[in-house]
Amino acid sequence: PDNPLTEEGVALGRRLFFDPVLSINGTQSCASCHQADAAFSDPRRVSTGAQGQPGKRNSMPLFNLAWAHNGLFWDGRAKSLRQQVLMPVTDPEEMGETIDSVISKLRADATYPAAFRKAHSDGITPETLAKSLEQFLLTLISQDSKFDRAARKRDELSEEEKLGLSLFVTEHDPARGLRGADCFHCHGGTLFTDHLFHNNGLELDPSDTGRMQVSGNPADRGKFKTPSLRNIALTAPYMHDGRFATLEEVIEHYNSGVRRTDTLDPNLGKHPAAGLGLSDKEKKALAAFLKTLTDDSFTAPDPPVSPNSQ
Repeated sequence: PDNPLTEEGVALGRRLFFDPVLSINGTQSCASCHQADAAFSDPRRVSTGAQGQPGKRNSMPLFNLAWAHNGLFWDGRAKSLRQQVLMPVTDPEEMGETIDSVISKLRADATYPAAFRKAHSDGITPETLAKSLEQFLLTLISQDSKFDRAARKRDELSEEEKLGLSLFVTEHDPARGLRGADCFHCHGGTLFTDHLFHNNGLELDPSDTGRMQVSGNPADRGKFKTPSLRNIALTAPYMHDGRFATLEEVIEHYNSGVRRTDTLDPNLGKHPAAGLGLSDKEKKALAAFLKTLTDDSFTAPDPPVSPNSQ
């Protein structure tokens, strides 16, 4: 409520998002690790910092953040989008700058002071820097995939895609005669995420315990935030550390590769030890359905940033 979207604020936020001035050496912008044609994610397994230092996690895609909650980043360490946008700027593994230095550089620029005054009465401050980036990111709305058009009766899924959808939303419970892929528990709803943290059965790197690093609770070991499956075909590689290069690898992980640990999500733990047992046809159908979640208009050369797009 204290940061209504304006044309001036969104335009300023967009300019800042693509400007390497936010990094310590002027070589990296937000867009360096959140590329528009990859649904504002990073096609590298892990992102690289401004001085060439490798990170340890894959950059999450940026869209539909107006509805995000329960913290941002894979471990939920940022309480709000406004807090989140400044964290990469000061992270030594990312842009490696200080907020004071960024503010000084912006104030010394020939055009930024006037742009900030148009957008915010307070001029250039850490708060208005964060508000500007927040405004731009809130306009990144993805809602026009083939799946969406089919739901609006303006398109139709193929038989293979329909089979994939059926598997996606069906419980896997052989005792009750139900045989599905069980995806909907964590990736249900129109946002295709529950915004919660889960251990999804990956073999974990002991140096990255996920949510536990923030909460300190051993029950959170190996839990990471559920990413949206929208635009999933564009956001490879997958998982918090980019370990899977293809959708087929992701599907096979849930089909037969889940590792059982004390903090494994119960919806995965209830599956048979041998896995889901999906056939090749079913796995192919599931991948076909996931590809219907791609919003080509969102990744066009000029993605929607109008204040009225929400």
